[in-house]
Amino acid sequence: MATQSSSQIQPSALTVGEPAGIGAEITVKAWQALRSQQDAPPFFVIDDPARYGQFDVPIASINHPANAARAFSEALPIFPLTNSVTPTTGQPLAANAPAVLEAIEKAVKLTAAGLASAVVTNPIEKKVLVDAGFSFPGHTDYLGALTQNLPGASPFGPVMMLAGPSLRTVPVTVHTALAKVPTALTTQDIVAVGACVDRALRVDFGIEAPRLVVAGLNPHAGEGGLFGHEDSDIIAPAIAKLRRQNIKCEGPLPADTLFHSERRAQYDAALCMYHDQALIPVKTIDFHHTVNVTLGLPIIRTSPDHGTALDIAGKGIANPASLISALTMAAQLATHRRHHRAP
Repeated sequence: MATQSSSQIQPSALTVGEPAGIGAEITVKAWQALRSQQDAPPFFVIDDPARYGQFDVPIASINHPANAARAFSEALPIFPLTNSVTPTTGQPLAANAPAVLEAIEKAVKLTAAGLASAVVTNPIEKKVLVDAGFSFPGHTDYLGALTQNLPGASPFGPVMMLAGPSLRTVPVTVHTALAKVPTALTTQDIVAVGACVDRALRVDFGIEAPRLVVAGLNPHAGEGGLFGHEDSDIIAPAIAKLRRQNIKCEGPLPADTLFHSERRAQYDAALCMYHDQALIPVKTIDFHHTVNVTLGLPIIRTSPDHGTALDIAGKGIANPASLISALTMAAQLATHRRHHRAP
């Protein structure tokens, strides 16, 4: 897909993430990889500039997102945090929670105001935030709360998509214990997620007539009730309702034959019933270039598909590929959404 030149694209706002993890390292590596590419999307990181003295790169402290694009080819643009960060490589500190949350909130405000094209989030360490009083399961829920009153917010709430070069998957239930999935799964939720995905594929991904497939919950999609009734009693009625909304939708289908290369070419996104059913195939096919995309928000948000990698922090071996993909995809989605809204 062709992109605009960097001078025509508003920069993305990249958050600090967990300071004890690999966020700063992959941020620097992403800037080094993108700065010399003519059509690469510019970004700025919301962080403590003092953390970047360890890297042999020029930095530009900016006070407005508009300055990021001008500085991007020569220096890494940093939008300074009000809260300072105490770097402790590999050892998260609850004292850094205010800075982590400030970066997320600031990125959302700047993007909602039209000063940044998208929010891109470095990975966070959820337990550290919870220990500091954070009441959300993770990024997705927090972003949903921050944007729920903005125009364009989905009434169902944010929806997680994992998007790779050849596969997009969406879990209907996310951080739910596997034993609880059959009772947590509802026809209403499947319909709401399916409608959200269909709209996002049209508006943000530029796909005129999206094709969805829906994975079954049980082996062989229940095989006529032999292996469970959720597929016929919960999932099939949801698919019928989606079709009545003129959404192209096929299923429920056995998950074990849904993700090989020939089958992937026949649909644009797969609705999966639980977390690992969605995440295992997309990460297995292309772990380093898969992106976490939050659908149903009034702003664009992407993230790398990996965690904070505390075990390799400070060793200089972190792979920035997923962050680079997240930054690139954020700019592409923002461009599609802007063109969709244009008169």
